[in-house]
Amino acid sequence: MNVYVTGLLWVAGAVALGAGIAFLVRRIGLDEGRPDNNEAAGQVFTIVGGLQAVLVSFVLISLFDGVTQAGEDASGEAHSLVAMAWAADALPEPARSEVLRLSREYADTVIDREWPQLQAEQEVTGPGWTQLDRMRVAIADARIDTGDEWESGRKAEAQTQLVTLYEQREARVAESADRGLGPVVWFVLALGGFITVVLSNLFGGTRLWTHMILVTTLAGMIMLLLFAIYQLQNPFGDDAKLGPDAFELARERLG
Repeated sequence: MNVYVTGLLWVAGAVALGAGIAFLVRRIGLDEGRPDNNEAAGQVFTIVGGLQAVLVSFVLISLFDGVTQAGEDASGEAHSLVAMAWAADALPEPARSEVLRLSREYADTVIDREWPQLQAEQEVTGPGWTQLDRMRVAIADARIDTGDEWESGRKAEAQTQLVTLYEQREARVAESADRGLGPVVWFVLALGGFITVVLSNLFGGTRLWTHMILVTTLAGMIMLLLFAIYQLQNPFGDDAKLGPDAFELARERLG
């Protein structure tokens, strides 16, 4: 289902629930003295609403930072792949051709196999680790003339870039495995939002329809923020718009 349609359904459900609570409170609850309680209700509402706003803001900022970090890690991984292949281009055969071939295959693996798994929140499987190990063996086995300092330096550079590639791949795989908020955080977010909406019904002095509009607006906005949090839990999901662009560019550079 389209993300916008899903979001509208979430908000519509919250609006309907908020309208139902507001209607029942005004029709069934006691209206006497409620306008006089606005000052006290406002103080409690400010504290509870403020705490909820701080929590939601903190979670959203953390998730946005997670998406940004995931994009930077993926770009760094692709950059290290290209840098390693270019450094290995100075190695003698067959290491040079072997590393270049494995680099292209690794880019294909990430784009065609691993990225769809990341988007679907599946475990990352495939030959990615094996391809890196084969690159490591090919570079280590490259025979360099001890008197050629330039080739020795390029081999050391290829090994350094490969180590960086290992680390960045581990970070990407770890981000895919450690995604989402814990049940406790979701419990606090959901219950805090519900309490905030309920507290808004303690205010009096407005007409029924005006009161319902205020409550439903608050409920819809809270649900909209919760929906954004839900969608941003997976930094590699379609909604985060983080694609394998860096690896596609790396594949082009590798030829």
